[in-house]
Parts: sequence; C-alpha cells; structure tokens
Amino acid sequence: MYLWIKALHVIAVISWMAGLLYLPRLFVYHADALSGPLSETFKTMEQKLLRIIMRPAAAAAWATGLYLAIAADYFHSGWFHGKLLLVTLLTAVHGYDEMLVKGFAHDRNVRPSRFFRFYNEVPTLLMIGAVILVIVKPF
Repeated sequence: MYLWIKALHVIAVISWMAGLLYLPRLFVYHADALSGPLSETFKTMEQKLLRIIMRPAAAAAWATGLYLAIAADYFHSGWFHGKLLLVTLLTAVHGYDEMLVKGFAHDRNVRPSRFFRFYNEVPTLLMIGAVILVIVKPF
C-alpha cells in the first residue's frame, strides 16, 4: 500500500506544481488584457485551473505526504523539516494565487505583468529546494 500512496503523492505533486507554475503565467497575460473578451477568457481559465486541478491536487499531495511521513517516521529527520517548511511556503503561494484570481475576477488587479513574470519563479525555487531535500537528504 505504501508504494501506491507514494505513486499517488508524486502524481498529486506534479499536478499541483503544474498549476502553481502555469497560473502565474496566465496572470502575466491577463494583466496585459485589462478588459474585454480576452480578460473574461483568462478569468475562466484561472478559476477552472484552481478549482479542477490545483485545489484537489494540493489536498491529495498534503494527505498522501502526511501519510508517507507518518508511515516512514520522517518527523525526526532534519531534511524533512526543511521540506515541510518549503511545502508550507508553496501552500502560502497557492493561497496568494487564490487571492489574485479573486482580484482578477473582480477586475481589481493592480500589478503589472512584469511583477507576475518574477512571481512565477517563486514556486520554481521552492520546488527545487524541496526536491533536493527529498533526494539528497543533506541533513
């Protein structure tokens, strides 16, 4: 059963990360399309990405990850504490994405597309750190 849960965890993390990387890219283009039909299309894309992919994937990643951590007794490992911190920060990024989607939905975005180009790198850096901690286990 452990390996099946692990496989589901990897699938959930990949799906969640795809959304965390793609949504800010949509924000880049949406910020440049202030109103009109294109803006409405971006609103629909952003909301569906959150509701259909990101929320379920995040929940599955957390649930399966906690199961794996408990089953393997990772809570006593230093690398796991680092990974848990990075995943918590990824969850905060997800929460901020939720706020941004609501702002765009109500035409209240105040950030330029340039901000979102830089913001898009935040989940990438957090993911790189988490993968290194899981694979290398440096401490």
